[in-house]
Amino acid sequence: MPELTDTASITPVPPLPPLAAQAERLIELGVHEIAGITAEAVRAFAAEATDTGEDALLAVHPDRAPASALAPLLNRDGKPGFVVVDMADVDAFVPQDIELPDSPLYLVTGVDRGDRMANWSPEEALPVLAEEKRTPLVLTEGIHWILQRPEALARNHCFMTIGSRLRKANGTLDTRTPAIWISNGTGRDGRERRNAPKVGWCWWGNRHTWLGFGSATGREGWGLTGGSGSNTP
Repeated sequence: MPELTDTASITPVPPLPPLAAQAERLIELGVHEIAGITAEAVRAFAAEATDTGEDALLAVHPDRAPASALAPLLNRDGKPGFVVVDMADVDAFVPQDIELPDSPLYLVTGVDRGDRMANWSPEEALPVLAEEKRTPLVLTEGIHWILQRPEALARNHCFMTIGSRLRKANGTLDTRTPAIWISNGTGRDGRERRNAPKVGWCWWGNRHTWLGFGSATGREGWGLTGGSGSNTP
């Protein structure tokens, strides 16, 4: 395994806003309409979930709000987010060995950017996350985090979301792994997209100095009209 990165000089991502504020942010962006959920239901979920006392991320299940619909809602320096042109199959990257709560809305707890694992490959990072009792973020969770905390995406401190993988027709896993970083406006991105949030991919066995590994300690969901359930690693 490579050495862990010293994160002492890296500005940490601020805590998440209260769940009620997160709900309003999703409503403002129209995520509830993408998901086919009423604004009132989103607010009610946030109000009920607040009782947990957790510093948690409010997420919409990817079956309701896929990455292709969420990525354009990202914004940095007035530039909207985008999915790279050679990832037209982005929504086929689904949770791998991670059971998401069976509810349209759920909470993700203990979200971390994984800066300490910068310059590790996904292949190297995944078993270490498992040893730490953490699970990698799925792509839509990473997007939700940046929607609520744009500071989670910073130059030279971006992250992979290796909880989402694509299984090919022959049963093997595609060696592309999703990641979210900041475009330099080169190549097929186009100069007009410089500094825009970018959903792309990296190879399973490759290392990148500017990419950590987004992960969480748990996930918990409620029905929209009451009741609860949980899923932790």
